[in-house]
Amino acid sequence: MSVESTVRPVTTLRLAEMKQRGEKIAMLTSYDYSMARIVDAAGVDVILVGDSAANVMAGYETTLPITLDMMIYHAASVVRAVQRALVVVDLPFGTYQGNSKTALESAIRIMKETGADAIKLEGGEEVLESVERILSAGIPIMGHLGLTPQSIHKFGTYNVRAKEEAEAEKLVRDAHLLEDAGCFSCVLEKIPAALATRVSGELHMPTIGIGAGAGCDGQVLVIHDMLGINKGFSPRFLRRYADLHTVMTDAVGQYISDVKSLDFPNEKEQY
Repeated sequence: MSVESTVRPVTTLRLAEMKQRGEKIAMLTSYDYSMARIVDAAGVDVILVGDSAANVMAGYETTLPITLDMMIYHAASVVRAVQRALVVVDLPFGTYQGNSKTALESAIRIMKETGADAIKLEGGEEVLESVERILSAGIPIMGHLGLTPQSIHKFGTYNVRAKEEAEAEKLVRDAHLLEDAGCFSCVLEKIPAALATRVSGELHMPTIGIGAGAGCDGQVLVIHDMLGINKGFSPRFLRRYADLHTVMTDAVGQYISDVKSLDFPNEKEQY
């Protein structure tokens, strides 16, 4: 593989081509420059600046409190680090539901002020007017169906969605509506694997699963979860690829000990 091909930016078209080839799409979240630089250099295809920043960066219990200004701050930091990955930014709660004009204004602010490649929003038929208005401005949209965390107070639980036939059929309809409107991709979160496989097979646009089985066209995880920084979240779908919580705790503990014992700094570490 040539050097040039390794830094060729990922685009929405490339994701469609990956689906056609049967090549899986790897997506992770990032919220700051340093983490995004590592994730991008490692070769991830898509970086999601998720409203999960409300949880892992700001300490909120849900994603609802994060603001558009906060999302723009995180997204701009990520974009400055990225050379290859497609950067997608969540529209936060309250910036697109129920008012398509507000939705367009929110999406335009993200694109202009961050330099991101696309936005993501949650919902199907109920947000279709906003979807169509944003797309009419030439802004790419990634949809999000299944468990939609911005609607947590409506659901009342983070349990698996679309297990019943009526909700499953609505999800299928919504997926087709999003594709027909012009969305380039869709996240399927915490739904039965068989349903996700069915939806992925019916759609031309790539699906990205989280807790939706292996039949999706790609997968996404929250970076703090998969690196083991966050120990308080252990759903079935989460695979931890590192235990950075322990590594970081041990390192900080050693630093404290070295400072207290006058071991740090030593003669070589001063001027």
